[in-house]
Parts: sequence; C-alpha cells; structure tokens
Amino acid sequence: MITKEQIVGALEKVRVGLKAEGGDIELVEIKDDIVYVKLTGACGSCPMSTLTLKNWVETTIKKEVPGTKAVQAI
Repeated sequence: MITKEQIVGALEKVRVGLKAEGGDIELVEIKDDIVYVKLTGACGSCPMSTLTLKNWVETTIKKEVPGTKAVQAI
C-alpha cells in the first residue's frame, strides 16, 4: 500500500519542473493506490496538461513509488 508521505516526496520532484513553467500540483487524495492530483497555475489551463500528467507526472510517481496504479487529474 502506498503512503501519503511517499507520494508527497515524489510530487516534490515534479513540482520543481512545473513551477519553472508557472504551474504547480496538489495532492487531492489517494484511493485504492490511485493518486488524484490537481494541476494549478499555468498547468491548470495548459492544453498540454494531459500529456504532462501522463508522460511525466505519472511516470515519475510510478517510478518513485512502486505500487501506484495510476495518477488522475481532478
């Protein structure tokens, strides 16, 4: 089972890159090993946010926290 602390640590790694582009990410909840996040700032309205979420955020979190099934934006 994944923990909030593990996910927060992984999010810190992606947050650096998102902040460089004027965005940020918030952890909303973890349910059944699926991580629910909210992209904010410039990332919240960016047309590329879906690609960013799947290709970068989800990949990073799954690598850092084995057992993560998926990352979903809310």
